[in-house]
Amino acid sequence: MAGSRGIIVGYDGSDFSMQAMDWALDECELRKLPLTVTHAWRWPYGEAPEEARAHLRKAAEHVLHHGADCARASSAIADVTADLYEGSPAERLVELSDGADLVVVGSRGLGTLARSVVGSVTVHVAAHARAPVVIVRGPGPIPASAEPGPVLLGLSPATSDEAVEFAFAEAALRQLGLVAVHAVHPPVMAWGLAMGPVPDFEAVTRAGREQMEERLAPWREAYPDVRVEARAAVASARDVLLTASETASLLVVGADRTRHHGRLGTIVRAMVERASCPVATVPSRADTPQEGAGTRKH
Repeated sequence: MAGSRGIIVGYDGSDFSMQAMDWALDECELRKLPLTVTHAWRWPYGEAPEEARAHLRKAAEHVLHHGADCARASSAIADVTADLYEGSPAERLVELSDGADLVVVGSRGLGTLARSVVGSVTVHVAAHARAPVVIVRGPGPIPASAEPGPVLLGLSPATSDEAVEFAFAEAALRQLGLVAVHAVHPPVMAWGLAMGPVPDFEAVTRAGREQMEERLAPWREAYPDVRVEARAAVASARDVLLTASETASLLVVGADRTRHHGRLGTIVRAMVERASCPVATVPSRADTPQEGAGTRKH
């Protein structure tokens, strides 16, 4: 594919997609990349006269062009493309992710009902996109916080280099600190007549932190201006990341699709559905399909 699509944002006119638009505009201006605003529509009632379908298409065009006009009017981005698609919004976002630098989508909020709604589009895009995906959760980037929190990186042995690099690059772009969090697990104790010693939690945590520092060392060198803090905690990864997300500007996790057969893992899906801040899911090259494998061009 010649050139890059830049940043892709899904837009449907809702407050959630406006938050996604705000984030996408920030990314475009920071990275100096073009923006594609995409809106998908489809006739939901089976067979219909062409006139009725034309009215619905016209309404969809109005929504899309309103979003693209807002992007042009509220930013310094010179290259804004409006993309209208008839069909599934999730499938279109995945298609456009091929060759994109980033895909940005909105979320339906933090409530229990909202989490069930998230699954239809957002989870599908996060699980199948060929580029990093930012799901804008929480209040979004605007209004800007006077004291923005750090970029948060969920770090485990399975976390890809692509996810680590994305986290460092975002921290550098936004001039934020980076907090890498790793959940460590003490050895399982066998309770019985010959019970072993109680695990040394301090030693386990220290060993986990040393492993983190070794993993982060080349990235510290590549991004010397990024302030980095490594945290190892004896707790579940889910609980550690959800708590840390309450004060973060962005949480970065590896999509890790290879181990989960093309689906999001349990921890990543929990972050997409429950985190208190925007979440970036970053695929590795190993779990990103090659161009042409099931890819439709338009």
